[in-house]
Amino acid sequence: MTSERRVVVTGVGLISPVGIGTENTWKAITAGVPGIATITQFDPTEYDCKIAGEVKGFDPTNWIERKDVKKLGRFAQFAVAATHMALADSGLKIDDANAERVGVLIGAGIGGFEVIEREYRTLLEKGPSRVSPFFIPATIINLAAGQVSIRTGAKGPNSAVATACTTGAHAIGDAFKIIQRCAADAMICGGVEAAITPLSVAGFCAMRAMSTRNDAPAAASRPFDRARDGFVIGEGGGILILEELEFALRRGAPILAEIVGYGMSSDAYHLSAPLENGDGILRVMRNALADAGLLPEQIDYLNAHATSTPLGDRGEARAMMTLFADTSRRVAVSSTKSMTGHLLGGSGSLEAGLSVLAIRDQLAPPTINLEDPDPEIWLDLLPNHSRPLPIACAMSNSFGFGGTNGCLIFRRYPTYTAA
Repeated sequence: MTSERRVVVTGVGLISPVGIGTENTWKAITAGVPGIATITQFDPTEYDCKIAGEVKGFDPTNWIERKDVKKLGRFAQFAVAATHMALADSGLKIDDANAERVGVLIGAGIGGFEVIEREYRTLLEKGPSRVSPFFIPATIINLAAGQVSIRTGAKGPNSAVATACTTGAHAIGDAFKIIQRCAADAMICGGVEAAITPLSVAGFCAMRAMSTRNDAPAAASRPFDRARDGFVIGEGGGILILEELEFALRRGAPILAEIVGYGMSSDAYHLSAPLENGDGILRVMRNALADAGLLPEQIDYLNAHATSTPLGDRGEARAMMTLFADTSRRVAVSSTKSMTGHLLGGSGSLEAGLSVLAIRDQLAPPTINLEDPDPEIWLDLLPNHSRPLPIACAMSNSFGFGGTNGCLIFRRYPTYTAA
């Protein structure tokens, strides 16, 4: 690891198809509870894929004034809510003394798709004068970060990431580097997504990327299983509070883990298909390890990107088997997308948060629906049950369309012990 400033995680806020709130999500994930069901947000009858991981029972007025709800797309509502959770978890108070040193970096892969679709229908049916004045602010991706900044008073660096399904990981990694180079002392960061909409699902169906196991939704997302047939779209996301170590220690913050490595790479290969040999994935994991100053054998748990697609899971597995070589069977690997589905731009930060909680509780979450493992994959995939595990270092992988890759590494902070 470089001699730059050390950065720690002091708060986690999660919203997912298996639970609203960090502990609710974590409890369901470690119990192996699936969050996939038939779509209710629109009528999916004519769609090849009729299932998704919806966030159930989300009421934005628990975090946002009723009069302001219409100003935010659902993705930004998730960001504001998860930020409230993460700040409460960390105990960080933003005030005049520190506001200019607290930044926000939150992204999304698609942004306010449901608002675009709704307002376009309004345009066609009622004319341009009836389009909402909040249409643009409720849609554009950087308004998740903007709304969080406005509502928390954070006046430091403010930015957004939009790198498809790598968004959440890149947002956290970029925030980590902002603190390392002394441009901020704390960052509110992560990714969110709310793209379970008619047009979005139709588009992914047209690409033949989604599972059509409509008769068994709970079993549809099955990473690394021989019978996997495509990903299941999900929604939600995660927000992490990152702080410079001394800044956190001075205020007595709870330190959940230390973030020590961040890697980026590109496949430079295809619009949506991964390299079959996993070369870009192998390079991004090596880059993260180099940034952290760690060896592959020092990783105890890896939260895989694995989305339940035939090519994607195999390419990532090949990269992991190459990286870990003779220790491949020792490293515990799981895909929590087996329960949540794929949150697109929100997946990387949700899974980073789960990796931090795995370190906190020394408990590795499972890969559910793993009944017939792909015979080409010889990894410890934690089938169907969580496992108590000494976890000193955890890795989280994320990859996106265009061949953009991100990898984060977290380490147990020496003085932290779980309650």
